Amino acid sequence: MSDATADLPALPVTFRPGRTRAVLLTAAALIFVTITVVALLLERLTPAERSSFIVTAALLDSVLFLLARPKVVAEESGVTVVNLTRTRRLEWAEILRVNLRAGDPWVFLDLSDGTSLPALGIQPGIAKERAIADARTLRALAEARSTAEPGGRQG
Repeated sequence: MSDATADLPALPVTFRPGRTRAVLLTAAALIFVTITVVALLLERLTPAERSSFIVTAALLDSVLFLLARPKVVAEESGVTVVNLTRTRRLEWAEILRVNLRAGDPWVFLDLSDGTSLPALGIQPGIAKERAIADARTLRALAEARSTAEPGGRQG
């Protein structure tokens, strides 16, 4: 078991779709700048119309920021899954399995309460190899921590 835990990363570790996030945040900046410049350059617009262009750009950006939000944070005490609108904190013992099957849009965590939790922070969209490596790392962490956890709690 010490050989297996030697290959595990030091905690805390954060998994997030880096390339997807970079594309979304870059697009958000470009969209905001472009719409704002257009609003300022159109001479026939009133100040209220210009403001509505800028507010629309900000709303579009908020959607892109929301899409860039997902992450999975593994810590000594457990895992925090941050999806689009919800955040869920899990103890290691609650995670029975980490799944990323062919064709899955993201990792799914099988939980001890019989449910499955999507973890959008690991998704094979743009960087498939990275997502597979991250899923394997999270799986190894979950296996190492969930077997060690009960022994650490007793006493």
